[in-house]
Amino acid sequence: MNYKIRLDMFEGPLDLLLYLVKKDHLNIYDIPIAKVTQQYLEYINFMQLLDLDTVGDFLVMAATLMQIKSKMLLPASETSAEEEQEDPRAELVKRLLEYEKFKQIADNLREKELSQQDVFKRPKTELPAGAQAAAKEDDKYFEASIFDLISAFSQALKDIPKEVFYEVIKDQFTVEQKVHDILHLLLVETDVKLSALFSKAKDKLEIIVIFLAILELAKMKEIVARQDAAFEDIIISRNKENIIPYERRDQENPA
Repeated sequence: MNYKIRLDMFEGPLDLLLYLVKKDHLNIYDIPIAKVTQQYLEYINFMQLLDLDTVGDFLVMAATLMQIKSKMLLPASETSAEEEQEDPRAELVKRLLEYEKFKQIADNLREKELSQQDVFKRPKTELPAGAQAAAKEDDKYFEASIFDLISAFSQALKDIPKEVFYEVIKDQFTVEQKVHDILHLLLVETDVKLSALFSKAKDKLEIIVIFLAILELAKMKEIVARQDAAFEDIIISRNKENIIPYERRDQENPA
């Protein structure tokens, strides 16, 4: 099977590095390059399995990490023993810090933009108690990244052989059917944990198809993936801005 995923939501190599640093609470000024390189390559392996269209950019960073790792394994030069040698990680750390700063600025600007959207709006109507509680509950969430999704996927699979992935072509499960099933489930339940979707799968092949369906729904902006806190369980819900029921969409756009 060649089910290629093209995601607007996909982040870049520096995003993945920052994700790995924060996930394991690492010191960004003293990155354990061997550990991070190993984890980075594991994520690339899953991207290649999923045939994600941006994997080429990540391979360039992987080569950089391998180069830094090899430099750190070399013994110190005798000619410069008395001089302080530059840390091979220095340039990478500098790039990460600058990127993190710009990301924070972008996030702050995005928050200001969202707050301005509420300046001119219709008068608030009083919501029922249940709806108010749900609205307050929503405030605790933030959107999960693509790397959170891949992390959850890797945890669900646990050492699946690469050749097994390509057996998803079996008619037993299809991405299109899982997309329909998940949207139908979200018409019944407001929120669904991604781990719960995986736990109901009959085998690893079904887990893969569920994950591909989640990526497809994210690409179509049909769902939002959220978390209570960083690196916790991912919760899937309908995107309120694109709430047309899947069944009605089939009627409006007949094949």
